[in-house]
Amino acid sequence: MNDTPQQRPAHPGFWEAFRYWLKLGFISFGGPAGQISLMHQELVEKRRWISEHRFLHALNYCMLLPGPEAQQLAIYIGWLLHRTWGGIVAGTLFLLPSLFILIGLTWIYLAFGDVQFVQGVFAGIKPAVVAIVLFAAWRIGARALKNRVLWAFAAASFLAIFAFDVPFPYIVLAAGIAGYVGGRIDPARFKAGGGHGASDKDYGPALIDDDTPPPAHVKFRMGRLATLIVLFVALWGLVLVLLPAGTLRDMGEFFTKAALVTFGGAYAVLPYVYQGGVEHYGWLTGPQMIDGLALGETTPGPLIMVVAFVGFVGAWSQALFGPDALFWAGVAGAVVATFFTFLPSYLFILAGAPLVEATHGEIKFVAPLTGITAAVVGVVFNLAVFFAWHVFWPRASEIAPFAGGFEWFSAALALAAFVALWHYKQDILRVLGACAAAGLVYTFALGA
Repeated sequence: MNDTPQQRPAHPGFWEAFRYWLKLGFISFGGPAGQISLMHQELVEKRRWISEHRFLHALNYCMLLPGPEAQQLAIYIGWLLHRTWGGIVAGTLFLLPSLFILIGLTWIYLAFGDVQFVQGVFAGIKPAVVAIVLFAAWRIGARALKNRVLWAFAAASFLAIFAFDVPFPYIVLAAGIAGYVGGRIDPARFKAGGGHGASDKDYGPALIDDDTPPPAHVKFRMGRLATLIVLFVALWGLVLVLLPAGTLRDMGEFFTKAALVTFGGAYAVLPYVYQGGVEHYGWLTGPQMIDGLALGETTPGPLIMVVAFVGFVGAWSQALFGPDALFWAGVAGAVVATFFTFLPSYLFILAGAPLVEATHGEIKFVAPLTGITAAVVGVVFNLAVFFAWHVFWPRASEIAPFAGGFEWFSAALALAAFVALWHYKQDILRVLGACAAAGLVYTFALGA
């Protein structure tokens, strides 16, 4: 950068921003925390396209929404810099690399899954996935469960989904209502929501600074809001109608619903995707869902991109275009799942951001969101239990839940992976790599 810390940086051109968002799409590993950290380091500290306070202000709004907050933050900043098309380009480039990578990896998984090398890799990363999901439950719980009431929310949500198979959207709705009521009765217990507070760090004058006058395109206009809503609903309906009746249209409707209940991040919505994709529609099996999450952990982009895996496997298994076009059926399923999962995020930002920009005060989490976040802990813990059952008793069934013997190697590897993540603070990709290597050695040793 040619600017000194005392000079305000020049406004980046559209194609300069395009190159940055494309680069981000290829390097955005590490889940939402890692992706947000990457954007902060580049956009706030180095390029100074946006100030610390304005960055956190936008992030707090994205944290309130269903959907992937890192991608929504990219849309928000892209919109601030280059209007509507800037937001659309930023959000899309954030997703495209991971979509193409997942399509390729899923095809390899389905076409060559019986090869001993591939089996060995997945023998190692499946236990790692159990540890990763359990670690996610612990990490969310450590932040969200600040008192006994919120612990009770988490316990109740776990029992609801584990013992009574309550659909995830109902749990979210009940937790939100209970949080609202609890916040009215005892506000002190429901002020512990997540989010990001303001910071006092200063990296020099920013292009979009704390006192920068808002440009014309960020001002709220009711006519623009109505137009955006009509256009997005029309686009959603048109694409849905154009899809052939059956699997692809079912995917469009299902992943639209999934997009609207992703409070708490990808781990929170995975049980809902499992309930629909595995139990209701039969697009894939439980073990395949675990494999898909493992692939999602190894690719850039938001973890909820695992929906592309679900869509690919579902369309492939249904042979939508005939037995000779399985790959193209899978591509269609992956694209449909991705389109309908992420479309609402663009509307949330492009429609809501002008309202957010009109108030530069900090956006606080309300009591309903605190209740939802606490309930999410129980849901994610249930997901860890479900994955552990499939990995540690791979030949079991609901009728005989502990049949077929216990996989001691998988359990030991999962424990080691959890200790590496929790105690030694190891990077997820390193843990996955080490577990994949251990799985290879174990599989070839058995085959020898």
